[in-house]
Amino acid sequence: MSQHGTTPEAEGQVADAVRGNWVDHWAPAWLRPYLRLSRADRPIGTWLLLLPCWWGLLLSMVHDGRASWFDLWIFAGCGIGAFLMRGAGCTWNDFTDRHIDGSVARTASRPIPSGRVSAKQALAWAAAQALVSFAILLTFPPMAIALGVLSLLPVAIYPFAKRFTWWPQVFLGIAFNWGALLAWTAHSGSLGLPAVLLYLSGMAWTLFYDTIYAHQDKEDDALIGVKSTARLFGDDATPKWLARFLVVSIALMGLAIIAAAPRGEILQLVILIGGPWAMGWHMLWQLRKLDVNDNDRLLMLFRANRDAGLLPVLFFASALLA
Repeated sequence: MSQHGTTPEAEGQVADAVRGNWVDHWAPAWLRPYLRLSRADRPIGTWLLLLPCWWGLLLSMVHDGRASWFDLWIFAGCGIGAFLMRGAGCTWNDFTDRHIDGSVARTASRPIPSGRVSAKQALAWAAAQALVSFAILLTFPPMAIALGVLSLLPVAIYPFAKRFTWWPQVFLGIAFNWGALLAWTAHSGSLGLPAVLLYLSGMAWTLFYDTIYAHQDKEDDALIGVKSTARLFGDDATPKWLARFLVVSIALMGLAIIAAAPRGEILQLVILIGGPWAMGWHMLWQLRKLDVNDNDRLLMLFRANRDAGLLPVLFFASALLA
């Protein structure tokens, strides 16, 4: 209860937001519903969108054996763009789900179903975020710009995927890992096989963490007819599928590294391989801690993937300095 005897949700806070987040405490009151619509009070999504960008950039730099001041802008621009496009994507998702979210306990307090933001306001907010992100994209090389524009297609499709397929997490993976392709291309000027392998590795990783996330909503999803890998696999088979996604993700990242590493640079290769090795152990830890019927545990494990995805970043950056 708050000091005024109302629940956090009654004051506009979202049920599954991080308590004590900056939006609830520091953002101007008029802006809070829009920032909540963008999930700014839940930064994990921005991290999960950003980390494949940094993987692609750093591995491209190692592959080329060069770095420039422009790479610092790619690094920062990906961060700003990830925040904005994650916000635009979440806003679009909530707009398309506005007739569903009110029926799900975890999402009923979001700005649109709770009536704090109208559907028209949400669309305008999504467009504003996308336009600012596009302005950043225009500073990148032409091929990267084309990839960035193309990424809007899976972003637009994803909210509808759970209505027609049991594998909506595949569409999320297509959208959320696009940055691996874009950032590699922003540095090198063209797309390469290592970037594609890294992209596919990220997709398997997304299937891993978003299946964990989807188990929070499986009962509500079943009632309203929304599909997910969590419902498809069920409680018993989920650990086996997560183990498969783990192996595929780590194997593909390893192949991307082998394809990208400069020939003869054994030390760099060893350091680079440390990235998927450490990430794999982190994912295995998640698998061992998994309890598909404990929503608090599920949310904790989902959020822990920020740390899992940061591990390759640290190893890739170290290899660049080696």
